[in-house]
Amino acid sequence: MTAARITVSTSARVGTIDRRVFGSFVEHLGRCVYDGIFEPGHPSADGQGFREDVIALVRELGVTAVRYPGGNFVSGYRWEDGVGPKEQRPVRRDLAWHSTETNQVGLHEFAHWNAKAGSEPMLAINLGTRGELEALDLVEYTNLPTGSALSDQRAANGSEEGFGVGMWCLGNEMDGPWQLGHRDAVDYGKLASRTAKALRQLQPDLQLVVCGSSNSQMPTFGTWEREVLEQSYDDVDFISAHVYYQPVDGDVDSFLASAVDMDRFIDVVGSTIDHVKAEKRSEKQVFISFDEWNVWYQQRYETVEKIAGLGNWPKAPRLLEDVYTVTDAVVVGSLLISLLKHADRVKAASLAQLVNVIAPIMTEPGGPAWRQTIFHPFAITSRLGRGEALRAEVSGPTIRTARFGDVQAVDSVVTHDDEAGTAAVFLVNRSRTDPITVDVALHGFGALTITETATLADDDPDAANTIEDQDRVAPAANDSAAIAAGVLTITLPPVSWTAVALSIEA
Repeated sequence: MTAARITVSTSARVGTIDRRVFGSFVEHLGRCVYDGIFEPGHPSADGQGFREDVIALVRELGVTAVRYPGGNFVSGYRWEDGVGPKEQRPVRRDLAWHSTETNQVGLHEFAHWNAKAGSEPMLAINLGTRGELEALDLVEYTNLPTGSALSDQRAANGSEEGFGVGMWCLGNEMDGPWQLGHRDAVDYGKLASRTAKALRQLQPDLQLVVCGSSNSQMPTFGTWEREVLEQSYDDVDFISAHVYYQPVDGDVDSFLASAVDMDRFIDVVGSTIDHVKAEKRSEKQVFISFDEWNVWYQQRYETVEKIAGLGNWPKAPRLLEDVYTVTDAVVVGSLLISLLKHADRVKAASLAQLVNVIAPIMTEPGGPAWRQTIFHPFAITSRLGRGEALRAEVSGPTIRTARFGDVQAVDSVVTHDDEAGTAAVFLVNRSRTDPITVDVALHGFGALTITETATLADDDPDAANTIEDQDRVAPAANDSAAIAAGVLTITLPPVSWTAVALSIEA
């Protein structure tokens, strides 16, 4: 049997894990909002029409922050459409997804849902077709105490207290030619800087996210980040990163190694941040908000699902409803490892999206809600991955990939919560053929006991959870795990993701 060795020390700290790295994303796209989180008349709906069964799954998933309302949707969105009496709200054409938006869910409804889901709101501002004044109006309406026209309007609409939103995205994917209001990096950077300065005059403690590249394959990647930050560095707190992965031309080995690309993406953006910081002689540290990431079969959308036609503007169409396999879940688990490996850089992240649309949770109108395969690595990592991220030095077999060359078959990160007396080891086996036995040497932890193991794998790597078989794929205990003299030994099946929880004796 193939073997690998990992060495970890409590002194090899990467950074403190910000709980917002376990965020997600709700956009007015397809059935994410309507027939997803919101379905009046469903047997589980609360008094405002939100599905309680979905809320329970969101809580189980461990989502800490939710980005809203977009996404591409936000660049044509007028936030005022989603407040006030529902019967008076306008119906609009959404140009981003060629759909009809009823505005029956808006700011107040999202705040209600978010509170019940136990997550922190993260709102996006339209800087595609709007500007500083509209951004100021939105923040005043959302956060400020009563005593002004907009905050009094919020109170009249049923929310005397502000919503306390602390984190705001200054637009969305403004590097993309598909984006309403797309502009070049310098123009966008100047707009973001002006908007940020204005917002801080209103509320100085806001945390602001400037738009980075919509993916690392954009021809402007790197240059975009540098030019945007040169305009806005001292005005913002985060720069965003977005990425989606799918197998290309049947190349599963490269797909399983997608985290190699995410690692490089983060390293490049981090280096660009450092360059601009030095160039400006700034004392401020800007972090990365990886606020869109997932597996997404985009080719299906481009060739089959894309809506067109002047008279064709459906309400809540079934868009981007990818059914995820075991392989997809292993990739998602490995991307979570990548995010934790960069805990010093990545202080927020959003799995895109949350319900129905490229999502860990699926629903059927009037019917059940269930967990997709990708639900499980996210939920377990969110629950166990706390404290400090520690660097894991991996040696062992490699696999050959067309896109990335030779990559380690095993990838790993370890987390350590000294205060709670716990640690967790996260592992992925990218090999499609070989089980791998791994020795994890854990230095400086003290006496360790295994409290939980979970491995996601299947004899059929294409197995999925569907409405007909909702629990076909689920993690199982890994009985091969053992620990002695500070060395954890465990066997990883082919194409698998694994978590091991450890307790540390005082």
